[in-house]
Amino acid sequence: MFPRILLSRGLRAATIVDVSAPRSRFPCLAHRALSSLTKDASQTYRTSFRTITPNTASLKCKIRQPLIPSRSSSTSIPLSSASNTSDIKASEAESGSSDTITTTKPIVGYWYLFSGTLVFGIVVIGGLTRLTESGLSITEWNVFKGMKPPTSQSEWEDEFNKYKQFPEYQLLNRHITLEEFKFIFYMEWAHRMWGRAIGLAFILPGLYFASKGYMTPGIKKMSLVVATLIGCQGVLGWYMVRSGLKEEILHTPGAVPRVSQYFLAAHLGSAFVIYSIMLSAGWGILRANKVKALAGLLTALRNPALKPLRRYAHITTGLVFLTALSGAFVAGLDAGLIYNEWPLMGNGVVPSDMWMPEKSWWRNLLENPSAVQFDHRILAYSTFTAISALWMYSRALPLPPQARVAVNLLMGVACIQVTLGITTLIYFVPIPLAAAHQAGSLTLLTSALWLMHVLKAVPK
Repeated sequence: MFPRILLSRGLRAATIVDVSAPRSRFPCLAHRALSSLTKDASQTYRTSFRTITPNTASLKCKIRQPLIPSRSSSTSIPLSSASNTSDIKASEAESGSSDTITTTKPIVGYWYLFSGTLVFGIVVIGGLTRLTESGLSITEWNVFKGMKPPTSQSEWEDEFNKYKQFPEYQLLNRHITLEEFKFIFYMEWAHRMWGRAIGLAFILPGLYFASKGYMTPGIKKMSLVVATLIGCQGVLGWYMVRSGLKEEILHTPGAVPRVSQYFLAAHLGSAFVIYSIMLSAGWGILRANKVKALAGLLTALRNPALKPLRRYAHITTGLVFLTALSGAFVAGLDAGLIYNEWPLMGNGVVPSDMWMPEKSWWRNLLENPSAVQFDHRILAYSTFTAISALWMYSRALPLPPQARVAVNLLMGVACIQVTLGITTLIYFVPIPLAAAHQAGSLTLLTSALWLMHVLKAVPK
């Protein structure tokens, strides 16, 4: 008989055994056990090379992969299976170590919206600070030291003496007492502290969410941009305050101590930009986590008939932003305290002192109070007309219910904002109405951004 090659468990070399030899040739028990093991291994070896395929009528043989001994059991493992197993484990290890997140967690969206609410609040507080003429009461900018207000009488007197050195006190506020100074100080201090709170409320949770892998790479980059803008906003705010503390104001005939309208517009505009990014990102993140629930809405938004409306909504939002920015020039130049009538400006629609010969055309538009108020009126008329046209155009379109609500909301807020603007002008800019008008501008921008978000089509 032919000898067979035995691959026994734990053996490093092949053992040649004649399996046809009778048992009587193995006089000891060890040899008998080896003979039994040889038969089992021979049977396993024989079946590993032959298999029956049930899908064929006749018996067919196919050659399996060579076997390798397994240390965990007495059963042999095909060589290709072992290789595939190791490849799978390696690929799983690689996929586990890489960043595979495709959707940002909903909590990040709520965090963005909460941060946007804080920005809305600081815009309102900033408007009140300006209207109460409190913005120049703190003449220093210390990121950490400035967080603690004066507490003792001597500290208050030191702070008041610092304020007395600058033009606003010497030209306008020589009559105020220490108690009155405390009021304007606390207004500016609250504005600055709210800004610090926004920075902490955005940066600290952002670092936590990023470390936990809650954000996609795109949202991480956006968060870094927003955090940078928040930091720049604080620096810009100080430069705005410093523009109203210059000593040359004391030596300029007819000069009024106030901040530069350019810095004021930049400060307000950057706040609006940060607010817009926060809202858009927050809404987008929450929508991405509700794609299945909003399947009907997203299908309706792919209607080609809505494409022009989507474009008009973007243009209208740009007009709302531009009108609000022109309002910052009106506030910076106190242009709301002249021509307190409507719809005329003096004896006509265009004021007689619209142009000053000593100024260039662009400086007339941005530095002449009469021209600045006229510009704001024209932009307000244009924005209201655009919103009205958008609303009327949308009436004939197959809008989803959510989009219909957004269009109606935009139209309603626009009517309220126009009414507030006219009333504020006629009544010589009272603080409650003026603050409501500034808050209304941000509310109108919010409505426009919401309409843009609702109309945004999502690809299949």
